[in-house]
Amino acid sequence: MASEATDIAERGRTAFVVKWVASVIQIMGYGATGFGWAPWNLYLFLVGVLGWLLVGVLWNDRALMLVHFVALGSMLVGMASR
Repeated sequence: MASEATDIAERGRTAFVVKWVASVIQIMGYGATGFGWAPWNLYLFLVGVLGWLLVGVLWNDRALMLVHFVALGSMLVGMASR
């Protein structure tokens, strides 16, 4: 039981760090978009979306995973078609 509680606590700490880092990176992506810094804005958004997808996995939150999986797919298809 203690091992399971430790695992849950560790996943919570990991999710906390990943969600804040991913959020800051996405905000940087918005700033890069505002300044017209393409394609850096897309790279920043890609990292942010991957981070939030990981948070969805850590939280076992299917809605969060779905939204970011679709966003990731859309971004990759858009980037590949350029």
